[in-house]
Amino acid sequence: MDALDRHLLTLVQTDATRPLHELGDLVGLSPSAVQRRLVRLRATGVIEREVAVLNPRAVGATLTAVVLIALADDDSAHHDEFCARMRAEPHVQQCFAIVGQWDYVVILISRDLAENRELSRRLFVDAGTVRRYETLPASTAIKSGLALPLTPG
Repeated sequence: MDALDRHLLTLVQTDATRPLHELGDLVGLSPSAVQRRLVRLRATGVIEREVAVLNPRAVGATLTAVVLIALADDDSAHHDEFCARMRAEPHVQQCFAIVGQWDYVVILISRDLAENRELSRRLFVDAGTVRRYETLPASTAIKSGLALPLTPG
């Protein structure tokens, strides 16, 4: 991956709907050269997928919460089951295994506090594998995104 690939990736991370000629103008390549690079970056897995980013409030998802999770024990089957449950739940935006007093951190999105409580009961209490969880409702989104920083090199 060269500097032009990195520049192109930075641009498509912010807006993947830009036309090829616009991307070409910005990186100094022809539209066909941009297309070839994008095809290669997709084929090699550098670009995993291209999605529409929705405004959460516009679709009624007004509460984002960070949830810290400690599992009941270190049994790998409990971890596997918990991870599968998090992957399957559309309200779980992100989930990370972490090191320290907590096992996981979950980013959970919901309509409101009542829905958040119901989701927490279903995801963290009823399953029986979670020993303890702490929900930290977000008051304001300062920055939210998935764009990766790409440095020349």
